[in-house]
Amino acid sequence: MTDVRSHGGTGAGGADRTANRTTGPAADSPTTAGPPTTGPTRVETDTVSTEALRESIAAELLAARARTAALTDCVEDGDLTAQHSPLMSPLVWDLAHIGNQEELWLLRNVGGRDPMHPEIDPLYDAFQHPRAERPGLPLLPPAEARAYAHEVRGRVLDLLAASPLEGAPLLEAGFAFGMIAQHEQQHDETMLITHQLRRGEPALAAPPPPPPPADAALLPAEVLVPAGPFTMGTDTEPWALDNERPAHTVDLPAFLLDTTPVTNAAYLRFIADGGYDEPRWWTPEGWEHRRRAGLTAPLFWHRQDGQWLRRRFGTVAPVEPDEPVLHVSWYEADAYARWAGRRLPTEAEWEKAARHDPATGRSRRYPWGDGPPGPEHANLGQRHLRPAAAGSYPAGQSPYGVRQLIGDVWEWTASDFHSYPGFRAWPYDEYSKVFFGPEYKVLRGGCFAVAPVACRGTFRNWDYPIRRQIFAGFRTARDLEDA
Repeated sequence: MTDVRSHGGTGAGGADRTANRTTGPAADSPTTAGPPTTGPTRVETDTVSTEALRESIAAELLAARARTAALTDCVEDGDLTAQHSPLMSPLVWDLAHIGNQEELWLLRNVGGRDPMHPEIDPLYDAFQHPRAERPGLPLLPPAEARAYAHEVRGRVLDLLAASPLEGAPLLEAGFAFGMIAQHEQQHDETMLITHQLRRGEPALAAPPPPPPPADAALLPAEVLVPAGPFTMGTDTEPWALDNERPAHTVDLPAFLLDTTPVTNAAYLRFIADGGYDEPRWWTPEGWEHRRRAGLTAPLFWHRQDGQWLRRRFGTVAPVEPDEPVLHVSWYEADAYARWAGRRLPTEAEWEKAARHDPATGRSRRYPWGDGPPGPEHANLGQRHLRPAAAGSYPAGQSPYGVRQLIGDVWEWTASDFHSYPGFRAWPYDEYSKVFFGPEYKVLRGGCFAVAPVACRGTFRNWDYPIRRQIFAGFRTARDLEDA
C-alpha cells in the first residue's frame, strides 16, 4: 500500500477544522519531545467525544471528495484521460487512485473487508508505475473510476459510523481516516497542477484574493529571529505524518528572515540584472541544469512587446509585481538568494520563525496560534487560484512578525529531506523513509492549493530541486553577523 502522500505538492480544499484538529495538547514544548511508540498520540475521550470525531472526519472526507469532483467534472472525458505533461498523471488515474488507496487503507486494513477489485491494485500503485507510463495502462475510464470511488466512499462512511476510533494504532484519533482525507486533498493539489499544465480554454474559476492591508507597504524587509532553542516537529498532532515526528529540541544562532516571500518585482530585478546568465550565482548542478533546460524566467512566464506575461489556468495576464514569485525551482531560488547577498533559510529556521513563541518558549501549531486556519489567517483551500499580495494576512503572522508562512506559496528551504532524531517509519516505510537523502529539498508552509487538513506548522513537503510545475516560491535569510 503506497503513495499516501503527493510527491511535489500537498493538497487543498476548504475543509473546516473541527474537534479532531484541536485534540490533545495544544502544541509541542520541549518537555513533550520523544518519538511515539506506535502511531499517533492517544486522544482521550474526555477531550473530544467519539461522535464529534466521527462528524469531523466525515466533514473532511466529504470536503475532499467535493473538491475532487470539482476538479474532474469541469472538463470532458478526453481531458481526463489525456496526459497533459509527462510530469503528471492523467486526471482519471488520480481519480481512481484516490478510491483505491481509500479502499486499501480503510476498507481492507481498518475494516478487514475483502478486496473489491484486486485486479486493479497494480494499476494504481504509484511505485510500480511512474507517471510517464500511466497513460499506457488499462485504466478505468472516467465513468467507472467515478463509480468505483463513489462505492468505496459509501462503504467507508458506513465503516466510520460503526468504528470505535480507538483500540488500534490506525484507529487512534481516527488517524487512518485523517491520513486518507489528507491523501485525497494532496492529490487534488496534484490535479490542480495538471490543470495549470493543461492547454485549452479555462476550466476553473475563483475570486481574486483580497487586497493587501494598508500596512503592507510599511513592513520591514526582514525580521530578527533571536538565538536559542525551540521545539521542532511534533508528538501531539493527531494526524501528523511520520516525517513530522518526533518533537525534538533544536538550538539555532540568531538569523534574519524576509518578512514576506520574495515578490515578482524583486525577482524581475534578478532577471534584469542578468541573473540567469551569470554562473557565479548558481551551484554547479544548478548552472548545468539552467543551461540544459534553457531557463530564463519562472515557468509559465514569457516576454511580449516589452512586458512580462504569465499563464495561469488558461488565462494570460501581466505579471503582478506584488505577488510572491511562483513556479521557480530550488536552483532558481538559490541563485536569486546568492545574487541578493543572502541565502535560503534552513528548514529549522523556517519552522522556528513559524512556530516558536518567544513569550512562552513553546511551539505553536500555526504562526498565529493553536486555532485552525481561517480565511483571515492564510490563503489556503483553493479559495483563490493565485497567491495574495506580499504582506497580506496580518492576522496570520508569527510572533516574530513574519507573514504568509502558511499558504500562498510553498517555500523552498536550504535543507535536504532527512529524518528527525528518533524517527520511526509509520504506518509503512514508503511514506517517507525511502525518500530521505540529498536528492530532495524540503519545502514548507503550503500554498493556495493546499487544504487546511493537509497543512500545519510541522508539515514537510519535498521535491527534486529542478521542479517548477509545483506552486513553489521562497523567502531568503541571512546570518546576524552579516548584518
